[in-house]
Amino acid sequence: MPIDIDEGNLKFGLLGLVVALVEVIQEVLEREALRRVESGKLREEEIDRLGKGLMELDDALEHIKEENGIQDLVRNVRSDLDRLVEDTVKVITDPEK
Repeated sequence: MPIDIDEGNLKFGLLGLVVALVEVIQEVLEREALRRVESGKLREEEIDRLGKGLMELDDALEHIKEENGIQDLVRNVRSDLDRLVEDTVKVITDPEK
């Protein structure tokens, strides 16, 4: 039995997943950047460059979501990923449950 794949829907879903994953990576980068800034080890120009880069990434992601109409899809994927991470952390921290 052949599998009927809608190429447009597949591309739409894949783009949503990729953007959601990049948003997760962006959050990790932002936390690391904040940690480095708070450590006092970065020069002012490094802090400015880091902030600018993170803002540009955020703008690019927002542009991609708006241009492709995937805001809701990304939000749903992020929600599912967040639940998956929470469930995984629960299992790791308390395997008896």
